[in-house]
Amino acid sequence: MAAITSLGIGSGLDLNGLLKELKTAEQAKLEPIQQQLQSEDAKISAYGTLQNALEQFQSSAEALNKTSSFESLTTNVDGSAVGAVSSNEAQPGQYEVQVGQLATASSLVTERLETADESIVTGEQSLTFTLADGAMDPITIADGSSLEDMRDAINEQSDGRLSASIINDGEGYRLSVNATDTGADASIESTNFSNILAGDVTTSDAQVVQEGQDAEFNVNGIDIVSPTNQVEGAIQGVTLNLSEADATSTVSVEQDSEAIREQVTAFVDNFNTLKDTITSLTAYDADSGRAAGLNADAATRAVERELRQTISSVVGGDGFSVLSDVGISLQVDGKLEIDEDQLDSIVANQPDQLASFFAGDSEEGGMAGQIASSLESLVGTGGRLENAVESSERRFASLEERFATTESRIEQTVERYRTQFQAMDSMVAQMNQTSAYLTQQFAVLGQQNQN
Repeated sequence: MAAITSLGIGSGLDLNGLLKELKTAEQAKLEPIQQQLQSEDAKISAYGTLQNALEQFQSSAEALNKTSSFESLTTNVDGSAVGAVSSNEAQPGQYEVQVGQLATASSLVTERLETADESIVTGEQSLTFTLADGAMDPITIADGSSLEDMRDAINEQSDGRLSASIINDGEGYRLSVNATDTGADASIESTNFSNILAGDVTTSDAQVVQEGQDAEFNVNGIDIVSPTNQVEGAIQGVTLNLSEADATSTVSVEQDSEAIREQVTAFVDNFNTLKDTITSLTAYDADSGRAAGLNADAATRAVERELRQTISSVVGGDGFSVLSDVGISLQVDGKLEIDEDQLDSIVANQPDQLASFFAGDSEEGGMAGQIASSLESLVGTGGRLENAVESSERRFASLEERFATTESRIEQTVERYRTQFQAMDSMVAQMNQTSAYLTQQFAVLGQQNQN
């Protein structure tokens, strides 16, 4: 709207001030719409907070709805002979592992040469290695290759079965070749290194061959041989890492009670966090008269009602039936509380029954499955909460449109007032001019009459 700076000059009236007051009065129509927009925006934000808390609780329920959550095992090793890691396929038990010897990799060191970077072959040659489990493809050595070139060729062409390096023993240079795999079958037995050297190349000392050996150990008195020091399958579901020869370790595989307890505790903690969130979002402060974003909200009341019913539901079967059976009770304030001693005893002595209670024999057969299914109807696609959010977003968009329309009408009304005031100002100015003229004329006539 154009700035109003000249109104009232002609009439002498404070038309600018009057127009400003009229505009303020018109803009008051926007205040209730603005308040509704703020309220709806706060509600949408509150729905987001509620959904996050619901999804967190849903995740903890889904974790307890898997039987694997109650099959966690922990492995303890006493002794320096081995390290051990177990999977869910392991069975609880205690195993004594005695290590006789560790698996080692074979190595071969060639004769000593005087130089490492000068040519030692004439023409293209084939360097061969014979392994205990059979010959491998020959290594192509280019014409004029040095000891360093031979090293590089072995590393590039051995398909990772051999690893070559150069050793300076103080008197000359040797090519050292190691088998990358441990065990007797991977041993390097011989090479034709000496046969492919140029005729004028002199060597000293002999080749040194160190055979690879298999690991030898026994588990609970059963002798086992392995080509590697990492052994799978000797104990079901347990990977042994042999680390010291002529040593003994005791490997204990036990139920991981702490992991089970942590998941149950997370379930209770997330429920209580959700309860606190709902209480905060639906609160009303009588002193200030302020209500939280979801106070008296139908969708939130439905969520709270559904949770209360599901938490209090009964699970069929011959074991535990309700949460209180496993040491989790619903308090007066609507939160859950754990009986630490009762839960510890169940985790230690009745893990299978606890798994049956939470996970059941089907996706929705246990307490956790029932809760997860109920929460999906609330926070899933097309759920109660999603519909509530969409409804609020549509209302917010409608209020924005209404605000813009009202704001436009106010501008038009104020512009109409301005036009009317300008016309009035002009008319009053003309009347003032006419009045002044008539006054002047009457004064002249009066003077003439006196004369």
